[in-house]
Amino acid sequence: MVEFTEEDLVFYLLNQVDLRRRQVSKTEEEVYAIVQELTSAISAEDSRFQPISHSGINNENIKDQLAVVAKWSSILTGKRAQHASIQVQSPTQFFIMVPLRGLSAYTERKVRQWRYYTLTGSKLISPVQEPEKLHQWLEVDQFLKSAQEWHQSDVTIEGDIVPSKVVAMFKALLEKPLQASNFRGKINVLENVGPTIRLAVKTTEQHVEVEIVPAIEIANHWPKKARWPRFLKRWPSKEKARTVKSFGFNLLARSNYHWQLSFTRAERELLEDMDEDGGCRLKCLQVIRKLKEDYWCPGNKPVITSYHLQTLLFWTCEKYPRSKDWKNFQKSFLRLVKKLQKCVLQRYLRHYFVKSFNLLKYANTNELDITSQKINDFLINPGVYFH
Repeated sequence: MVEFTEEDLVFYLLNQVDLRRRQVSKTEEEVYAIVQELTSAISAEDSRFQPISHSGINNENIKDQLAVVAKWSSILTGKRAQHASIQVQSPTQFFIMVPLRGLSAYTERKVRQWRYYTLTGSKLISPVQEPEKLHQWLEVDQFLKSAQEWHQSDVTIEGDIVPSKVVAMFKALLEKPLQASNFRGKINVLENVGPTIRLAVKTTEQHVEVEIVPAIEIANHWPKKARWPRFLKRWPSKEKARTVKSFGFNLLARSNYHWQLSFTRAERELLEDMDEDGGCRLKCLQVIRKLKEDYWCPGNKPVITSYHLQTLLFWTCEKYPRSKDWKNFQKSFLRLVKKLQKCVLQRYLRHYFVKSFNLLKYANTNELDITSQKINDFLINPGVYFH
């Protein structure tokens, strides 16, 4: 067995991880510029869709909070964040939220339980399947302020804002700008199953896949499904938890009938100043992410993404809340790897805010088994990967 030291981890962090950061940062800049121009063209045709450059800015409830949110990626990338709407799932896979305009003053209330309509508006004899733990129905009347366009039949059925209809509108609006010369050869629409928008985007060095998702930003409101912070937990502090919850959540158009809850802004705030006590939490995350991408789970569509690793870190911070638990880089790193191995082996990773939802519920079990074996091989002989 080849041993490794904390110095090996630091060297790996300063070289391999930093190289990854610079490469991803360059690709992110190019993807952002292309998609920003594309969404600006779409917004000019239909103002319900905002350009991604305005992500969060047109929502007055979170406008003042963006200065805090914008700092989050300096922890992970070494530079100030510019594009809060972009998430990096892997170096070649990006997730971009396109904010929707014209819906504000959200109220959470009990909505009618059963729906008996198809996506074309025809009647059903039996009801549509109820939403899962991380999903919900959305009625236009849940917004005290809503533009008239959101009451139209192109996006609603029986008073519901239907995510697949919103996605269909966006897809239809894509056709015209993609014919323009400035996008020709840079963007291709990929075939999709269900209400998703996947684009192949050509950058100067590689092709990447970009999933674009219309999103409703809801600030200063915390959903009842997210029963957090948990009772008697010491991490994060009560003050931090209040700040995190003030960022609210998003509703993403990622399924036919139901909107998916997302906590991107809250999660970014949770990462902010995570290691102000001198800990190594984010260093552990950086190293594990790089190992995952290179050895354990490589490829364009990894079964374990950066989001899974981030969620795992949150749970580990909650279980080990003390500063002294994160002083030893090598020990903390191996602890996090072992927790990842356990989650992959058991095929179970709870969502951090809605803990009743398993983030690995629909993951490919064969790919999880392969990843589990690779992590196990690493734990048997970790030093080989750092020399």
